[in-house]
Amino acid sequence: MEAAIKVLVSQFKSYADKDGSSSTLSKEEFHSLVTAQLPNFVKNASDPGTIDQLMGSLDENNDGELTFLEFWQLIGKLAGKQGGFTQ
Repeated sequence: MEAAIKVLVSQFKSYADKDGSSSTLSKEEFHSLVTAQLPNFVKNASDPGTIDQLMGSLDENNDGELTFLEFWQLIGKLAGKQGGFTQ
């Protein structure tokens, strides 16, 4: 599990750093990450409307960016669904 966590953190920082700030994902960075890294887990990942809706549901403080903790919500939901832990 440690390796998986390291990969998640590394990938988040890699995509977040495209605009010079590795602590948050902009909408464009989030779209790139989801399209490249989660195409089979996020339906319609290439659709900008889907990304807008998904990002809006995760962006708790409505600042237009995702912190790692906000992003982590998505990972938890996807892992839960993948493992059959959610309905």
